[in-house]
Amino acid sequence: MENIEHIDARSGLSDSPQFVHLRFHSAFSLLEGALPIKKIIAKAAADQQPALGLADTNNLFAALEFSKTASGEGIQPIIGCQMAIDFEEDAVEERGGRQTQLKKLPSIVLLAATAEGYQLMSGIVSRAYMEGDGPGTIHAKISWFGEAMPGLIALTGAASGPIDMALRDGNAHLAERRLATLHRLFDDRLYIELQRHGAYDRSHEAKIVELAYGMELPIVATNEPFFPTAGDFEAHDALMAVAQNSLVSDENRFRLTPDHYFKSRAEMAALFADLPEAIENTVEIARRCAFTLKTVAPILPRFTGGAADGEAAEKAEADELARQAWEGLDLRLKAIGLADGYTETDYRERLEFELGIIERMKFPGYFLIVADFIKWAKLHDIPVGPGRGSGAGSLVAYVLTITDIDPLRFSLLFERFLNPERVSMPDFDIDFCQDRREEVIRYVQEKYGREQVAQIITFGSLQARAALRDVGRVLEMPYGQVDRICKLVPNNPANPTPLSKAIEEEPRLKEEAEKEPVVARLLDIAQKIEGLYRHASTHAAGIVIGDRPLAKLVPLYRDPRSDMPVTQFNMKWVEQAGLVKFDFLGLKTLTVLKTAVEFTRKRGIEVDLSALPLDDALTYEMLARGETVGVFQVESAGMRKALLGMRPDCIEDIIALVALYRPGPMENIPVYNARKHGDEEIESVHPKIDYLLKETQGVIVYQEQVMQIAQVLSGYSLGEADLLRRAMGKKIKEEMDQQRARFVEGAIANGVSKAQSNLIFDLLAKFANYGFNKSHAAAYAVVSYQTAYFKAHHPVEFLAASMTLDMANTEKVNDFRQDAVRLGIKVVPPSVQTSFRRFETGDNCIYFSLAAIKGVGEAAVDHIAAARGDTPFASIEDFCLRTDPKMINRRVWESLISAGAFDCFGVDRALLVNGLDRLLAYSQRAVSDKASGQSDMFGSSSSGPEKILFQPVSPWLASEKLLKEFQVLGFYLTAHPLDTYSHTLAKLRVQTFANFSNAVKQGKAPGRLAGTVTSKQERKTRTGNKMGIVTFSDSSGQFEAIMFSETLAQYRDILETGKSFVIMVEAEERPEGISLRIQSVQSLEEKSVQMQKAMRIFLRDAAPLKVLGSHLAVKGEGQVSFIVIKDDGKREIEVALPERYRISPEIAAAMRASPGVVDVELV
Repeated sequence: MENIEHIDARSGLSDSPQFVHLRFHSAFSLLEGALPIKKIIAKAAADQQPALGLADTNNLFAALEFSKTASGEGIQPIIGCQMAIDFEEDAVEERGGRQTQLKKLPSIVLLAATAEGYQLMSGIVSRAYMEGDGPGTIHAKISWFGEAMPGLIALTGAASGPIDMALRDGNAHLAERRLATLHRLFDDRLYIELQRHGAYDRSHEAKIVELAYGMELPIVATNEPFFPTAGDFEAHDALMAVAQNSLVSDENRFRLTPDHYFKSRAEMAALFADLPEAIENTVEIARRCAFTLKTVAPILPRFTGGAADGEAAEKAEADELARQAWEGLDLRLKAIGLADGYTETDYRERLEFELGIIERMKFPGYFLIVADFIKWAKLHDIPVGPGRGSGAGSLVAYVLTITDIDPLRFSLLFERFLNPERVSMPDFDIDFCQDRREEVIRYVQEKYGREQVAQIITFGSLQARAALRDVGRVLEMPYGQVDRICKLVPNNPANPTPLSKAIEEEPRLKEEAEKEPVVARLLDIAQKIEGLYRHASTHAAGIVIGDRPLAKLVPLYRDPRSDMPVTQFNMKWVEQAGLVKFDFLGLKTLTVLKTAVEFTRKRGIEVDLSALPLDDALTYEMLARGETVGVFQVESAGMRKALLGMRPDCIEDIIALVALYRPGPMENIPVYNARKHGDEEIESVHPKIDYLLKETQGVIVYQEQVMQIAQVLSGYSLGEADLLRRAMGKKIKEEMDQQRARFVEGAIANGVSKAQSNLIFDLLAKFANYGFNKSHAAAYAVVSYQTAYFKAHHPVEFLAASMTLDMANTEKVNDFRQDAVRLGIKVVPPSVQTSFRRFETGDNCIYFSLAAIKGVGEAAVDHIAAARGDTPFASIEDFCLRTDPKMINRRVWESLISAGAFDCFGVDRALLVNGLDRLLAYSQRAVSDKASGQSDMFGSSSSGPEKILFQPVSPWLASEKLLKEFQVLGFYLTAHPLDTYSHTLAKLRVQTFANFSNAVKQGKAPGRLAGTVTSKQERKTRTGNKMGIVTFSDSSGQFEAIMFSETLAQYRDILETGKSFVIMVEAEERPEGISLRIQSVQSLEEKSVQMQKAMRIFLRDAAPLKVLGSHLAVKGEGQVSFIVIKDDGKREIEVALPERYRISPEIAAAMRASPGVVDVELV
C-alpha cells in the first residue's frame, strides 16, 4: 500500500518490562466501543504508554485516523482488527442437502507487524464485507488465510476466541485442533491470549496455559478495554443493551464486566504478577509491529491508458488536456462568442495561464476524468448543472464543458479554485439530474473497472435526543416521560446542542433530575454515550476512483443496500489515504428543467437551456414582482421580499442576491437596493479599487473582490490574495498580523496612506469572514435564471414539471396549484380517463397526477394508464373489466374514489364506496372469466358489459366530500369548505390569508380571517406553559396561528379538524413571514346560523318533501319555504312553513344534494 511507513519498532519502548495495550475497541466498534480515538490516546499518553493497539470488531474504519493521531502524540500505533472466523468445521457438500447454520463464531485478533501483514489483513476484512450478507454476518473463513500469513501476528481472542469457546463447550479436542490450525498459519507469530475479568475468564485459564506450554506457544496478557474508566461501565452496559435491542434488566443478554476499562500499566502488571512473561510479551509484540500508515499524495488512474507510468504518462495527459482545451475554446467562441470587453487574445492568454498551472501541479488527469464523465452524461441527454463551487472560475473547465459559465464574462478567478501558492487537489462538485445520476456513476464504474470505483463511508452518531430516547427505552422509562425530557433539548440536526449545554441552559432539565433519580441516571448515561457512532452508511455524493483495485489501497465495506464497494475510511481520511473524491450530486431543479423541456417539446417548442438570453425582459419583470414560486434559490418569502426591493434587471443582480441572502450579509441587501435605484449614493472605499465594487453597488459581496482588492491595492498575486482571504476567514492572530504588515506595506508603496491602508484591511477582514464565493453564486444564479425564464415563458410546462418532482410534498404541490390558478392555468382534477403518473400538460391546463393521491402507488397508476391505452374507459364496469384487482386493490379504489378520479363516470362517490365489495367482486370475476375463456360479463357489442347494481345510499355532504378529498390529496382541490359560506364571509368582510398578509406588510389594519382546521398540535413553551399551533386552510392556501395557555384552554375543544371558523388574530411581520396569534375564534356554521334569515328550496315536484323535512329537525329563527316548479318553469307554487327552523349553509348544502332539489337560496 502507498500509505505505509516503516518505523523503528523499538522507539519509545525501553528495555525494562512494561505493559502495552495491544487491543482496544474504539468508537468505531459501532454501538460496542466507547473509546473515541483522541480520548483513548490522551489517556495512553497520560499513563506514558509508549505504544497502543487498535482492534475494532470486524473493521478497520479507524486505522488511518488512529495511526496519524497516535504518531502525532509520540505513541507507536499498532493496527489490528478483531475478526470473526469460521473454521469451516461443519462444512458439508451441497449434495448432502444440508447447509451450515451460521452460529456465534469465535474471533481472533490480527495485528499488522509489517506492510505485507497490513495488506493481508485489509484484504481479509474487505473480503468479509464484499462476500457477507449484512452487518450481523461479517466474518472471514479460515480457508482465506492460505498456508502462511507473513507479517501478521495473531492473538487467540481470549473469551470470545476459538480456544476459550471450545473449552467452555467441554471440547478440549476441538480447542487443540483449532490451535494447531492457527499455529500452522501464523507459526511464531501466534500468541495465546489471556484476560482476567473475574471468575468467568479464570475458569479455563489453567487449561489454556497448559495448552500453550504444551505446544511451546507464548502467552500474552490483554484487557480489551471498551470504555475509559470503571465508572463508565453502567453507561456502556446501556449502550450494549441498545445494540442488542434489549433492556438493561434483561439477565439473558450478553454483557461485559466493570473491568473492561482502560487500565494503567501498573494495574495490568499487578493483575498478571504471577505470569510476568504475559506482560513482557505485550512489549515484544509492540517491537515486532514495525510500520505505520501515513498520508500520501493523490493517486489517480491514468486517463491516457496507453502511456507508461511516470513522466511519459504525465506528458501524455498534459498534451491531451491541452488538445481538448484549445479545441474546446474554438468551439465555445464559435458557438457563443466573446464576452463584452474581451478579445480572443484575452481568452487565449487566460487558457494558456491555467493550463500551465494545471500541468505544473500535475492535475491534467483529474480534469480529463471529470470532463470525460460529464461529456458522456451530456451525450446521453443527462442534464448537468452549469457549475457549482469555485470550479466555475476555471476557463479550462468551461472549454472542456465541465462548466457552462464563462469565467471572463462574470469576472471569476481561477486562483480561487486552484491556487498555485497552495498545493491542494481541485474539487469539482457536479450537479446531475437526480433521476439519472446513477447512470453516470455506472459509466465511471465500467470505464475504470468496478473494483477501482467506490463510494465513501459516513458514520451516524448518537446526538442528544437520540441518546436520551435510546437510553430511556433500555432503562424501561415511560415513553411520555422520555419524550417530555427530549423536547426540553433544542432540536437542530444541522448544529446539534450538546446535552451538557442543554442541561446548563434549561433549568427544567435540572429540576427533573433533582426530582427523580431515574431522570438523573438517564441524563448521566446519555451524556456518556452521546457522540458515539451508531451506524455506518454511505456518503450521498462522494465517489473515489483509483488506479488499481481499491482493496489494495484501502479496506472496503459494503452497504447492504448496494452492490457498489464503499471505502472503510470516511471522507477526511480516504483523501489522506491518497484517493481522490469526485462529488456526483443530484439536483432536483435540473430534473424539473429536463421535465419541463420534455413538456414543451410535446408542443413542438424546443428550449435550449444553455443558449437562453440572459437579458430577457419578461423574466426580469416576473422576478421584480416576486412571483417566484418554484424558482431555484429565490422562492422563499424572504427572497421574494428582497426581489421586490431589488427589482433585478440583469444577471449580476441575481448573482449578488444569491451571495447576499445569508445571515450577516443580508443586512446589506437594503443598501444594495437603495444604491441600485439611486436612493443612496455609493460610498468610495478608495479611488484605486472603487471600480472593483461597481457591480455590487460599492458593497463587498464576494471573496473574489477581497482577492482583487489585495492584488490591485497591495501588489498581491491572486494566489497570495487567496491565502490572505483564508487567513482572514480563520482569524488566527499571528497570521493576521503578518498579512496586515504585508498588505499595509504594499498599499503604502502604491500611494495609500498607512491609516487608510489599515482601515481597508479591517474592512476586508470583516467582509472576508462572510464573503461568498462568486463562482458558486454565478453558477447557481444561472440555474435560478433558467427556472425563472421557463416559468415566465412556459408556465404550464414549468409548473407541471415542478408538481411532478415534488408530488410527495403536498404543501409544495398546493403552492404550485395556487400559483397556476393565479396565472389563469386550470388544474384538472385527477381522473382515470386523463391522468398519468406525472402531472401532464394540456391547453393552458395541468392534469393532476394519479400518483400524487395518497394510497395510490406508481405501479397502480402505470397499470391504469396501460389498461386505458388510447381507448378511454366507457364506464365504471369497463374499468373493472380492463384492470387487474391485484393491482387496483381496495385501498387504491378508496383513494381514487375520495379523490374524485371516477367522477368521469357520473356515479356518486358515496355509491362507489358503499358498493366497493361489488366492484371488487365484479373485477375479480372478470379475471376468472378471462382465464377460463368465458365472456358472459362482457355482453354483446350493442349492449355493452353487464351493469353493476348499486344499492341506494345518501350522497356525501359537501363538507364530507371535501374532507375525504383533503385526506388523500393533502389540500382542497375541486372546491373549498369555505365556499359554502361565501354569502356569510362577504357580509363579514372576511379576507383571504393572502390579502390579509399583504395588508400587514403594507402597514394597514388587517381584518378578519376565516379558515378550515387541517391540523393542530400542542407544545410546551420554554416557561413550561402549553401552546397550541393550529393550521388553517382558505382559498389562498394554508396558514398557521398560535394560541397560548388561556386562549388554548378556551378554544381547544371546538377547534376540530375539518371544521371552519372566523378568526380574530394579532399579526406580526417577521423575516420568515406573517406570525399570527389567535385572540378569538367562532364557528363559521354558528355565525352563519345567526346571520341567515330565510331559506328557499326549489323542487321539481312535491315528492322529496318528506325526506327534506328530516334536515329541518332543529327549531331556530329562520323561515323556510318550498317552491315547486310546474309547467317547465312557467308556474311556481310556494309553501311557507309556519314554524321557524335552524338554517345554515351546511343544511342548505345537504338539501341541495338531495334528489329532486333544483336549487337552494339563503337570504
